[in-house]
Amino acid sequence: MDVVPVFADNWTHPPFGADIDAEGRIFARGTQDMKCVGMQYLAAIRALKRKGIRLKRTIHISFVADEEMGGRRGMRPFVETEAFRALNIGFGLDEGLASPTAEFPVFYAERSVWRMTFKISGTAGHGSLLLPNTAGEKLHYILDKMMQLRRQQVARLENNPELTIGDVTTINLTRIGGGVQSNVVPPRLTAGFDVRLALDVVHDKFYAQLEKWMEQAGGGIDLEFDQKHPYVPATAIDDSNPFWLAFKSATDELSLKIRPQIFTGGTDSRYLRKSGIPALGFSPMNNTPVLLHDHDEWIGADTYLKGIQIYEKIISNLANVD
Repeated sequence: MDVVPVFADNWTHPPFGADIDAEGRIFARGTQDMKCVGMQYLAAIRALKRKGIRLKRTIHISFVADEEMGGRRGMRPFVETEAFRALNIGFGLDEGLASPTAEFPVFYAERSVWRMTFKISGTAGHGSLLLPNTAGEKLHYILDKMMQLRRQQVARLENNPELTIGDVTTINLTRIGGGVQSNVVPPRLTAGFDVRLALDVVHDKFYAQLEKWMEQAGGGIDLEFDQKHPYVPATAIDDSNPFWLAFKSATDELSLKIRPQIFTGGTDSRYLRKSGIPALGFSPMNNTPVLLHDHDEWIGADTYLKGIQIYEKIISNLANVD
C-alpha cells in the first residue's frame, strides 16, 4: 500500500524481498513509505488487544491504494460519503517522515499543491525571421517571473534558520514541450510547474498574479491545472486541541524529542483537515536517513520495533480522549 514503482537494477537487495543485512536494516520498497506505518498500527493495536485494554473511542484503520496519486479515488471522495460521516471520526493519525537526527518531526499542516501547465500560443513562421509576439518570447517572460519568485523563496529559507521547506512556497519547472523542427517558430509551447503554496499565501491573490503575468507576456496563454488544492487550515497544536495534548503527553512520557512542522509533500491528511477533523502526521523513524521513493529504501529493525511501542502509547492516549 502507498508505494511507488522501483528500478530493480539500482537496488543492492531485491526491492520486494525485505532482506535484513548484518546491521539490522530491512531493505524493501515501502519500508519508510508506508508499509512500515501500516504494519506498526496493526501491531500496536494487537498489543493493546492482547493486554485486554479497553479504550473510550473506536479505532478505525484505512488502507488506501492511491495516496501517491493524490487520493482522487480514495480518501478524497470517501470523506464526502455518508459511510465516512457515520464513523464519527474525531481525529486522524497519518504518515510523516524519517528523521536523520534524534528528533521526531510531527506534521500538523500541509501546503496546497498546484500542478499547472501554461499553454502558450504565439506567432508561427520561419526561423530566419524576427516575428513579433512569439510563443518563445512569452515563455521566456513566464519562466523569468516564476523563477524570480522561486529565488525569493530560496532566499527566505536561507535567511531564516527557523524555517523549514514546508514554511515556504516551492516552485519547480517540471515539463517543457513544443516545436517540431529546429528552423520553424512553433505556434505553441507549454511549460509545466509543480507549485506548493505555503500557508501564508492567499490563493486568489496568487492566481491573480499568474493572470497578470500571462497578460503582460502578451496574452494568448491558457493555464490548466492537473491539481489545484484549496487552502486547508492547520491542525491546532495548543491547549485548544485535546488530541494534541494527548499526543504530546504520550511523547513526553516516552521522552521523545518532537518538532512540529508543516509537511513538505502531500498526504491524505489534507482531506481530513478540510472536513474539519484534526490530524497529525507522524512516523517514528529517527536517526534514519530519509529514503522514501529512493533506491535501497530501508528501516532499521530496532527502529521498526520501537515504533510499534511508540504507537501503542500514542494510540491508547488518543483513543482515551473524552
